[in-house]
Amino acid sequence: MKNVMRLLMTIAFVGCLLTGIAHSKTIIVGCDTNFMPFEFKQDGKYVGFDIDLWDAIAKEIGVEYKLQPMDFNGLIPALQTQNIDVAIAGMTIKSKREEVVDFAYPYYDAGLKILVSSKQNSIKNIADLKGKVVATKLGTTSADFVKKEVDVKDLRLFPNIDGAYLELQTGGVDAVVFDSPAVQYYANTAGKGTVKVVGPLYKGQSYGMAFPQGSKLREKASIAILKLMENGDYAKLYKKWFGEDIQ
Repeated sequence: MKNVMRLLMTIAFVGCLLTGIAHSKTIIVGCDTNFMPFEFKQDGKYVGFDIDLWDAIAKEIGVEYKLQPMDFNGLIPALQTQNIDVAIAGMTIKSKREEVVDFAYPYYDAGLKILVSSKQNSIKNIADLKGKVVATKLGTTSADFVKKEVDVKDLRLFPNIDGAYLELQTGGVDAVVFDSPAVQYYANTAGKGTVKVVGPLYKGQSYGMAFPQGSKLREKASIAILKLMENGDYAKLYKKWFGEDIQ
């Protein structure tokens, strides 16, 4: 009887130990760190709206994490192979992606905007891009949109949006089509005085944090996002990074 009790106590102890190990697992967070103001590198440190929001979520759900920078179009494959536990990258929630990954509650509403040289006056909307050379980021909603909606002369795709901005600055393309908060941020910071945002908002869309299918973290993250929106912390982060109150 004593041996049986000793065995049961040993099993219980090992079970508790394994549970503790499981709970102490460091979450690997994949991120595309070239998407201002959502995530980017500044003074050797990763910063941005997504970075701050995830940090707040991690504190809410009680997990430790490590950021894993990678190209945007490598994030979903990394989720599918479970090399990362979550992807934060201003990722648009769309049906094709939902077939292979699970998204938490949408945390940002955006759309697409056109960025042109400040000296450019002939491009005012999407129709004006017909026959023009346009740049955007590879593997994004903006690339799909331009291919489907506009008969451009040439669509140049860059692994990082900075490449598209540089091409516009040097006169290699007539316009950049990309996510509204990103082009607006660029126009107000590094591109101030040399580029401008034109036209209405196209293709309204929502961003979501992506998880491997069936991940238990997804529901916890969704609850945390809703809580942060309710208690005002989300609004503070929004104001910090976008310079205005939530509309």
